[in-house]
Amino acid sequence: MDAQAWDERYAASELVWSREPNRLVAAELADLPPGTAVDLGAGEGRNAIWLASHGWSATAVDFSQVALDKGARLAEGLDVTWVCADATTWQPPAPVDLVVVAYLQLPAADRRRAVRNAVTMLRPGGTFLLVAHDSTNLTEGTGGPQDPAVLMTAADVVDDLSGLDVEVVRAERVDRAVTTAEAHRGEDRRTARDCLVRVVRR
Repeated sequence: MDAQAWDERYAASELVWSREPNRLVAAELADLPPGTAVDLGAGEGRNAIWLASHGWSATAVDFSQVALDKGARLAEGLDVTWVCADATTWQPPAPVDLVVVAYLQLPAADRRRAVRNAVTMLRPGGTFLLVAHDSTNLTEGTGGPQDPAVLMTAADVVDDLSGLDVEVVRAERVDRAVTTAEAHRGEDRRTARDCLVRVVRR
């Protein structure tokens, strides 16, 4: 989907994603001391807003201005900068302490460009965290894109970072419980398969 298609999707509903941060992002980053952060492919900025509410100076980057405008209204009073730009090429004016990439589902070549670009934003000692729909979610999980070309594994992402001076802290498939409302059966609990990669730039 291009920026216009995403603008239309974001304009069609009050919120496409929840107001709460992704639970894996929140759990993984809860103990990091606040600093400067970039949320790449931020959408409506739920992770950037969460970071800012925990003392971070956050920048939310997305190519949908409609999504960013919605996020800015939700983040009133918080330290979030909203930037309409391509997540695969945009760079901050100075190195940052943290880059989050959550569910930026791109074909392999674009994904590689995005994650390598993300890591180069970091100061030495900075953290890169990626959470995405895992390739196995297509057959073993629930929800998410149904196009295998935009799915990935943790090993794919680590391979994308080859040649960069990073320490891999965590790279694995993780399960995420999903609760959906079924019209006749009440709540239906299912499992989504995600990949999670956390590295530190040396």
